[in-house]
Amino acid sequence: MSAKKLPRKKNFSTLKMLGAQVQAARKAAGYTQRELAALLMVDDETIASIEQGRRPLMPDLAVQMDELLELKGTLSAGVDKLPEIDQFPMHAQQYMLHEREALSLSLYDALVVPGILQTEPYARAVFSSRVPAFSEDEIATKTAARIARQTIIHRPDPPTLSLVIWEPAVLYPLGGDEVHREQLQSLRDSAEIPGITLQILPLHRNTHAGLSGAFTLMETPDHQHLAYTQAHHGSQLVADPEWVSILTRKYAMLRSQALTPEGSADLLDRLLGVK
Repeated sequence: MSAKKLPRKKNFSTLKMLGAQVQAARKAAGYTQRELAALLMVDDETIASIEQGRRPLMPDLAVQMDELLELKGTLSAGVDKLPEIDQFPMHAQQYMLHEREALSLSLYDALVVPGILQTEPYARAVFSSRVPAFSEDEIATKTAARIARQTIIHRPDPPTLSLVIWEPAVLYPLGGDEVHREQLQSLRDSAEIPGITLQILPLHRNTHAGLSGAFTLMETPDHQHLAYTQAHHGSQLVADPEWVSILTRKYAMLRSQALTPEGSADLLDRLLGVK
């Protein structure tokens, strides 16, 4: 007789643990949430959400709290070690564990700029567009975690990064004109980083190898080849060699259909009004 599989619970223990430490330190110092919020020049709700584990403690706020509450860097150390993967479903957690150490990443997206190159305002706009809507705390948490993931680009040994983005994703002014322009400029700057190849798949083509949706390919430090796909019903980390092979062939075709890196940079320059 097989044991009944228990439903997997969401794990927010790390955020709640840090929040409990903030609450204990605040009370020990004799402050109410409102008093502490006033001293830090933030909303009362921000302190309440942090203490309840619903909002991440940002590094700059952790430094201020450490100084005000005389914690000698305790909260800053906790924030530095806080695993952002606790805020994502299991498949996404597994993907991000591999992403941190990947030798190479190849990403294709058709609707939005890939998360690894999103600016903070753009990422916030992506999460704010979600239906059913995320709460403000969830938007803040997910935005902070997405931006934190981008540190892999600046590792001492960064992955070789290749991106193919369908042109509608760079044309659509998600978040408004200012957010859109900032994102375009960030993409243009990223295209100059050694080890990053950015290509845009133009609208005028009459063939398109990526109509089935966005996906990511990666090579791990032990040379395992994996794929990661996302759809409305959830994400999937793929290790099956046959499926990885199919997606690898799709990506090779997408690169051949896209503009060259130089042509893609020229397109971004035209959108930015530089040319």
